[in-house]
Amino acid sequence: MAARTGKEFLERLSNSRPTVHVQGETVTENIQDHPAFRNVVRTYAELYDLQHAPEHKDVLTYTSPTSGEPVGTSFLTPKTPEDLVKRRQAYKVWADHSNGMLGRTGDYMNSSLMALASAADWFAQANPAFGENIRRYYEKVREEDLLCTHTLIPPQVNRAVAGTQQAGGKLAARIVDEDDNGIVIRGARMLATIAPFADEMLVFPSTVLRGTPEDAPYSYAFAVPNDAKGLRYIAREPLDYDRPRHDHPLASRFEESDAVVVFDDVHVPYERCFAIGNAELCNGFYAKTSAVVHMTHQVVTRTSAKTEYILGLVSLLTEAIGIEQFQHVQEDIADVISTLEMLRAFLRAAEADAELNEFGVLTPAWAPLNAARNLYPKLYQRLPQILRKLGASGLMATPTEADVVGPAGTDIATYLQSATLTGPERIRLFRLVWDTCISAFSSRQSLYEYYFFGDPVRMAGAYVKSYDREPYKARVQAFLERA
Repeated sequence: MAARTGKEFLERLSNSRPTVHVQGETVTENIQDHPAFRNVVRTYAELYDLQHAPEHKDVLTYTSPTSGEPVGTSFLTPKTPEDLVKRRQAYKVWADHSNGMLGRTGDYMNSSLMALASAADWFAQANPAFGENIRRYYEKVREEDLLCTHTLIPPQVNRAVAGTQQAGGKLAARIVDEDDNGIVIRGARMLATIAPFADEMLVFPSTVLRGTPEDAPYSYAFAVPNDAKGLRYIAREPLDYDRPRHDHPLASRFEESDAVVVFDDVHVPYERCFAIGNAELCNGFYAKTSAVVHMTHQVVTRTSAKTEYILGLVSLLTEAIGIEQFQHVQEDIADVISTLEMLRAFLRAAEADAELNEFGVLTPAWAPLNAARNLYPKLYQRLPQILRKLGASGLMATPTEADVVGPAGTDIATYLQSATLTGPERIRLFRLVWDTCISAFSSRQSLYEYYFFGDPVRMAGAYVKSYDREPYKARVQAFLERA
């Protein structure tokens, strides 16, 4: 099968039978038509259709080395600088379609699988079968154009102890049995974004494992179909309230569900396992394979698209209400511009300094991407704050589409116009600003970006420990000792 169309994505989803608990209801079929998911599912279908659009197909696809069919560019193993550029351009097309609001589009995990499969020999050091398994699985996902999500962390119960020790080790997903055909997983994981409508669930290592016998049951990496027997999802309250797009322009399109994953003795065949009981392999899963680098390349491309959107939105807002001439407003706009240009510089530097890794994959430089992933979670918090500040009380007076076309329409046209827009046009713009900086959807976006790669404080600690500061210390010491 070649790169899918939106119709093919929906057809496969209609044949899936995941178990999803949402707002007191248990859904086991027709996920694509459920009110909590149907709008975002159709947005994802639009992404797949873009792979066949004349203006995008050459960027979004390449020729499969096995089937000869066009497959998604995010599966492309980069060997040349042109390959890296094409991958970034493909990320950008999808990111622009959602203004960067979709954080779990398929290209994110596809990038991970590409790097992992390229490092098959690294997996094979524990067991030759694991190397073959990850390579075959990557090819399966590539050729079938499957949508994968992943789950990483244990339930948040008692942060004073390690996840493997929660409730005596009985809560976090763990291996409870092993037979001739595979392993059995019991327990829970969080937080699986888009899980209710993904094709596959990737269960990858999360925290640093100590390598003790007690940690062995929590040391694994595997993949299961979204509707595997015993697998169920507890989805949070949907933030798409099935309102007109005029009123909720972002939430009605891009509301990705987040879910807790429960493994009720899920059997995982050996051919879907990539690591079992090997803490050292799990601890090196992302760094040793360069998976984290390629995933971050996608993320920084997406966040640059998101920041471009914010810049366009804040510019329309300041022009509409005639405030751009004020210096404090210009200072705020400058903050957005600076954030955007930093992200672009990080991407450019990462690609310019790319090098072949030990597996022959041209890999972006990690230093600029690592800086970006440490900075953006905090920088993004400032962007909706700027929109709230500049929109001010106008964001408290945003009538709905029903009001615009209803009895209040004349008053809205008269009293809610702006310097450059009619009343209805101003309301449409302000509804978009509202959904970007005030609504429940916008709050989830801020939280999502803040914790995208994990706890920013722990990330900062790891960043400091991993950064080689010795040359700079030596330089200062030499200056102190200069005669």
